[in-house]
Amino acid sequence: SQPDEALSVLEANLTLIRRYWSHDEQTILIAQTNLAACLDDIGRCDEALVLKREIYTRRVVTLGVSHERTILSGCSLSISLNKLRLYTELKTFTRNQLLPEARRTLGADHDLTLDLNKILAIAVG
Repeated sequence: SQPDEALSVLEANLTLIRRYWSHDEQTILIAQTNLAACLDDIGRCDEALVLKREIYTRRVVTLGVSHERTILSGCSLSISLNKLRLYTELKTFTRNQLLPEARRTLGADHDLTLDLNKILAIAVG
């Protein structure tokens, strides 16, 4: 199927990037983000979650908690936690860590901040 073919291509891409651009952390994280999205698309949500946790952690280390890419990675992680019904972790992570940083850095009216509010409201409700 087409998604399975895409997965093979994205896995090969990540392998090549790690081999030839191992010093370029952001390029590796972009390739991992694409792979995680593909895993989500084909229903391998647990594997996508593991990758999204790693991506978020690496973004915090390399860019800091207030960088927009870090917040975007955190939003993606929150969506996965919601999809897998890991509500306790979702609420703690989004309410205590991610949402305050999004509000402070991006502002209350930014799309990512609004998305995080919506994700949190769904999990709480």
